[in-house]
Amino acid sequence: MSEVRQRKLEDNGKEPAEKENENLDSEESDNDDLQHLNDAGDAGPDMPSRTPASPTGTNVTPELLENVTKNMSQRWKGYTVRFVLSLFMIGGFIFILYLGPLALVLLVMGIQMKCFSEIINIGYTVYRSQDLPWFRSLSWFFLVTANYYINGEMIIDQFGVLLQKTDFLGPLVTYHKFISISLYMAGIVAFVCSLKKRFYMRQFTLFGYTHVVLLVVAVGANFLNRLIFEGIFWFFLCTSMIICNDIWAYLFGFFFGKTPLIKLSPKKTWEGYLGGGLATLVYAAIITNVMVHYDYLVCPIEYSLRQDDILTSECIRNPVFVLTEYLLPKSVQTATNMIGLPMTSVHVYPITFHSLFLATFASLIGPFGGFFASGFKRAFRIKDFGDIFPGHGGFMDRFDCQILMGAFAYTYITTFVRIPNPQKLIATLYAMHSDEQMMVLDALCSNLEGKGIVNCAGLYSQQ
Repeated sequence: MSEVRQRKLEDNGKEPAEKENENLDSEESDNDDLQHLNDAGDAGPDMPSRTPASPTGTNVTPELLENVTKNMSQRWKGYTVRFVLSLFMIGGFIFILYLGPLALVLLVMGIQMKCFSEIINIGYTVYRSQDLPWFRSLSWFFLVTANYYINGEMIIDQFGVLLQKTDFLGPLVTYHKFISISLYMAGIVAFVCSLKKRFYMRQFTLFGYTHVVLLVVAVGANFLNRLIFEGIFWFFLCTSMIICNDIWAYLFGFFFGKTPLIKLSPKKTWEGYLGGGLATLVYAAIITNVMVHYDYLVCPIEYSLRQDDILTSECIRNPVFVLTEYLLPKSVQTATNMIGLPMTSVHVYPITFHSLFLATFASLIGPFGGFFASGFKRAFRIKDFGDIFPGHGGFMDRFDCQILMGAFAYTYITTFVRIPNPQKLIATLYAMHSDEQMMVLDALCSNLEGKGIVNCAGLYSQQ
């Protein structure tokens, strides 16, 4: 039997998923990247010559959907499965949104852990081949440590006054940073103790791998949690814009897509990219003007200093959520007069302009989170991070763009939208010693008396 014929028979005997994984990067030089993992650093004669296959999604379709779509073409079967699962995911998301901020925070934390698990399992497959200890355990330890620090800072920032009043939590607030750095140092010590001769380069490579994953997943999840505390409005707006863009880009690409967009994702098209962007802008304008009417959505979740021990979502609205009159340019006024609809001004919620800017980011830059994930998957020769969502992949396949969007949106809000919050200042004052509080009170009273606003005499007695 000729060598060519034998090769063809071997190829025919392979599973479709195996063929797809083998051909995934035929036009790129990923062999060099994988070989680097095998040959880097202290590689000795006992190291294997090939990295084990990384876990990948299996695209298993639920039996019910399989029966419904069995007579469809592969293209329409994929569309139907994706559409049905999308409806279930959107429905579940809306239900959790209805449960409130705590449920949303728990959702983000759960998604974070699943994303971390999917990515770290890829590294674990490589690590396990050398029987090197503690990689997965240390990775999860560093995730817990990272979450303790960054989420602890967020909670202290939001509810410091409430936490200081609790005997058990008070010391955790006071020594939060010290406990965090102590945990991290313990992780470093454990990592050093796990080092094995001839595998140092591999172990330090995976140590860096873990920290990159932490930067992407843990920090990204923290930005999303911070959006929740800024107001459910921001969290829902940003996450739903990414969902909207993904759905409409898929639909425009499915029905009209002809022009390839980027080699990292061969199925992405310019038609889908631009169509999804336009749909996202329209969606942002509509959903913003619906949600802006509900205080529950636009007000941040805070600890009420007036109603002791109560978390409230009532607030004095940020000016961006207040209907504002804008004068029209003279040229526009002239044009409206010509068509018989004279207008000199319009009333618009300022948040609409911010929403359109965020929608532009979600449309133009947000998809690059997905392209980044596609590059990562190609580097490790996997199709999906998992198969928990048939037709979609794993958690990381669904939430890669959300991480990018959350980071940008929170930075944008704190830079251009957020107004000074007296609650944060008062929380800092509550954490001070009584003598320091009296110094602040003296300075504040002197300032207000100088302006003729109040008379502080008799408000407090000098000791």
